[in-house]
Amino acid sequence: MAVALNLIAWRSQMNRRRLMAQHVATEQLTITDWVQGLAAIPGRDFTLENVQDYIIRHSARPETLDKYCYFSKGNYTRNLIFKNEVFECMTICWEIGQASRIHNHRDQNCWMSAPIGRLKVQNFRVDDRDSARGTCRIVPTDIYEMDAAHPAHVNPLEPVHQVLNLAEFHQRAVSIHIYSKPFDTCEVYLREKGTYGDVPLHYTSQYGKLDPAEKLL
Repeated sequence: MAVALNLIAWRSQMNRRRLMAQHVATEQLTITDWVQGLAAIPGRDFTLENVQDYIIRHSARPETLDKYCYFSKGNYTRNLIFKNEVFECMTICWEIGQASRIHNHRDQNCWMSAPIGRLKVQNFRVDDRDSARGTCRIVPTDIYEMDAAHPAHVNPLEPVHQVLNLAEFHQRAVSIHIYSKPFDTCEVYLREKGTYGDVPLHYTSQYGKLDPAEKLL
């Protein structure tokens, strides 16, 4: 019952914040200044609410993201912009029709915005988890769209989701993701098989430089 009430409260709060984002005057910054503003938030104040308020009130100018935009038809790309002990910030670049796997966030906070294009975010609930067997049941819950006017954050009570650039959107997308604290593995869930497991994470590029091992298609 308590979890259900907390979920209702979170959904209500998220709806209020999405409405707020439509009416708040957003200051447009270069990506460098935008990240510097994030880095100026003291670690003790780097909370879900404070960072969400920051990305509602400040947006990154799309034309300043070019250095951190690498696209590949093989898969979406993860491009590191900034990293310290408190948080990391990256772009994720999506060709038309690409989607992430269903994944978690290692109990860390995650915020997202999409200055270019739009994305669909599907949340899931994990039921019947058996860690010994690596099995579980994944149940779809909330679904919403994210674009330049509608930043979002991951629900700590349901931190498993999938991000999709649907073919019907007819355009590439670039999203900015903030993770606090940084993590280098996550759990990936195979809904059809009812299984899950750890997967290592890597960057396609770091600080604007492509990983030499990457082969973009």
